[in-house]
Amino acid sequence: MVLGIGIDLVETARIARALASHGDRFALRVFSAAEAAYCSRRANRAECLAARWAAKEAFLKAIGTGWAQGLAFRDVEVAGGDGRPPRLLPAGRWAAKLAQMGVREVRLSLTHEGAYAVAVVLLEG
Repeated sequence: MVLGIGIDLVETARIARALASHGDRFALRVFSAAEAAYCSRRANRAECLAARWAAKEAFLKAIGTGWAQGLAFRDVEVAGGDGRPPRLLPAGRWAAKLAQMGVREVRLSLTHEGAYAVAVVLLEG
């Protein structure tokens, strides 16, 4: 049973501008060390980070809380890559929130092409 669905679209240039202005300080404030390291190895770092930003936003939409519940970007990590499918790893109270909602599976799909990155999150129970 579908318990929640979220989608988000991010302009890659927006992330590129943040990186140009704030560099690693921005990346490490918003993304986990593992996410930042993975994207640093990619040909287009901004595109990779934009997809992860979109995943975090899509997760907020899927759980239906938005920013009102105090979720920080680093509370949810996108893992996978290098031939493995991406997956979301919510931490702390967000993992407990998913359990409370009856979520058994969090599915994530990412795509990026040129100017945009998109993520879809599906919560199944």
